[in-house]
Amino acid sequence: MAPQHRRVRARGMAVGAAAVVVSAALAAGPAAGSVRTDDPRPTVPAPDGPVATPTAPAAPQVPAVPQASAGPQAPADPQAPADPQASVAPQAPAIPDVGLPPVPAVPDVGFPPVPAVPDIGLPPVPGPVLPVPLPRVPAFGAFLASDARGVARMRQLSRWLGGAELRVGHTYLPGNHWSDIEGDIGFLKSWARWRNADDDRMLVLNVPMQERNEEGVPDDEVRQLLRRGAAGEFDHHFRALAERLVELKVPDTVLVLGWEMNGITYTHRCGPDPESWKKYWNRIVRTMRAVPGQEFRFDFAPSRGRDAVPWTECYPGDDTVDIVGMDSYDQPAGHSFDEQVKEPYGLQAHVDFAKAHGKPLSYPEWGLFRNGDNPEYMRRMLAWIDRHKPLYNTLTDYCPHGVWQCDDNPDSSRVYRSVLYGRTHEGEPDTPAPTPVPTVPGTPLPENCSPLDLGRWVEYWLGGKLCLRFDWWSRTR
Repeated sequence: MAPQHRRVRARGMAVGAAAVVVSAALAAGPAAGSVRTDDPRPTVPAPDGPVATPTAPAAPQVPAVPQASAGPQAPADPQAPADPQASVAPQAPAIPDVGLPPVPAVPDVGFPPVPAVPDIGLPPVPGPVLPVPLPRVPAFGAFLASDARGVARMRQLSRWLGGAELRVGHTYLPGNHWSDIEGDIGFLKSWARWRNADDDRMLVLNVPMQERNEEGVPDDEVRQLLRRGAAGEFDHHFRALAERLVELKVPDTVLVLGWEMNGITYTHRCGPDPESWKKYWNRIVRTMRAVPGQEFRFDFAPSRGRDAVPWTECYPGDDTVDIVGMDSYDQPAGHSFDEQVKEPYGLQAHVDFAKAHGKPLSYPEWGLFRNGDNPEYMRRMLAWIDRHKPLYNTLTDYCPHGVWQCDDNPDSSRVYRSVLYGRTHEGEPDTPAPTPVPTVPGTPLPENCSPLDLGRWVEYWLGGKLCLRFDWWSRTR
């Protein structure tokens, strides 16, 4: 409803002027502030204040129509129905905060929204992957002969194995007389020259603890000999051996002292008096370690299994043992390799014992025996060695144990040669070192999915990569 105007009293001239105004208004159309029922435009509110009456005879000015505003509106006429098409102009929307989020938003290019991508568990931006060298192949060799013939055969065996690097030379001191145990034998020079020809080589020397070592000395006499040794009666023989090895420039020789002490074969066996045996071992080690220039490592190497006495009863202590070895042949007859692993004081017990005492493993003697040509044993033993990574291993290569100098075991020979052919201490021959690829835990990338390259910075904050499915368009229709 249009607001009321004040009436102004005028004289006759004013009346005439008013008539002119009315005529002009009628000719111009509806009065200001009135509403046509068929006018689709929104209602224009009338001014709130008074309108001045013209004082001149000239045609009065038509009041100006103010623009709609968001201010207070004039009260509606209670008698007039509301125009359903009339509305108030909407307010301008507030401008949103456009501060950059931690991850830059991808601009809207008009495509349907990309389906949510499952968490694929990628680690946050891994650093550069550097190549690492191959782990060193366990040092290996073979016992081919104690004297200079064994030295010459090392090169021949290497050729048979396709140039494989035999890093371990293995020999034995005779145990016939104390002079043998003192190292007064010529072939030690040959082995010393072989050892010193390459810094990566290792010399392993079995050392008897008693003379007449394989003469079947009875237990009572062995017991007396062990007690005499524990009292220091034989120290000077082992001091002479240590000095001899230092003189030959092989002070880092691995000494397999009193091997297979848990059996019944040797005079230096442990069974007749384990406590005296341990004291005797400790005395020998301390005597030899006292020689200037020595760097010896002492290998405690029983035979596999219980034998005459559990070998754990002969262990002299961690202070005088550097390596825990084991001689493990394919015996007894009819026993599978699994039985050799699981038997009391067997291969697994040996591994567990060495680990518990913080010592490396070794296999100074191993090979075929009671089960003939047994390629399964050969295959499994080589796999066991590769798995447990002993400090060294040396196959006993003469009949019935061997595979190169013994023609009785052709099937096992083929297995041994195929596994070790061309091996060096740096890895397999002609095999480049692989570049390790970091494994990614979590859910694998979905199928039919193309990863989006958003850059490392964005992927760091997202916690992984995003990917767009190839069928994204059809999935949204």
